[in-house]
Amino acid sequence: MIVTLIIVCEVGFWVLLAAGLATRYLLRMPRLGIAILLCEPLLELVLLVVTALDLKNGADPSWKHGLAALYIGYTVGHGHRTVKWLDGHAAHRFNGTPVPRPPRYGRARALHEAKVWLGTVVAAAVASGLLLAAMWYVDDPGRTSSLKAWMWTAWRAAGIHGLIALSYTLFPKRAPAPGPDERPRDLTKVG
Repeated sequence: MIVTLIIVCEVGFWVLLAAGLATRYLLRMPRLGIAILLCEPLLELVLLVVTALDLKNGADPSWKHGLAALYIGYTVGHGHRTVKWLDGHAAHRFNGTPVPRPPRYGRARALHEAKVWLGTVVAAAVASGLLLAAMWYVDDPGRTSSLKAWMWTAWRAAGIHGLIALSYTLFPKRAPAPGPDERPRDLTKVG
């Protein structure tokens, strides 16, 4: 049941996102579109409640509960950024605003990657908090070892992502040199 609910929440996330953006840009009702987008956290709340009830009713903590915690953590850490990114693309498509693109070079790109990594740290922290709460709630170390493994998975993913983000600082990508037609011309010289 938990796995089915995770799938339903994921599908619901994209349905609400599409409905919110369509309402906002196609129907030209921005406030209603934002209200629909703000309903998305309710999906994670439902998943959290159902997972807690499943544990309360005596279910053995398993990979399903760990996956639910990671899903909720990911949504908390990266959901807002995902919605903002897609909203920017919808605004570009329907309102002609510039395409939202992350910086591509140097320090600006490194800062961007660090911010994205912080979302992964938040996701790992939220997932770990939920998993610790589940382990405390079950209060049987023999039954909660799978939940500890999911915490390790969350922090391992955050560590790997951190190394990738750090690589943008240590080895910054440089902007290509301007071609001959792109160089600024010296207007003081005539001829």
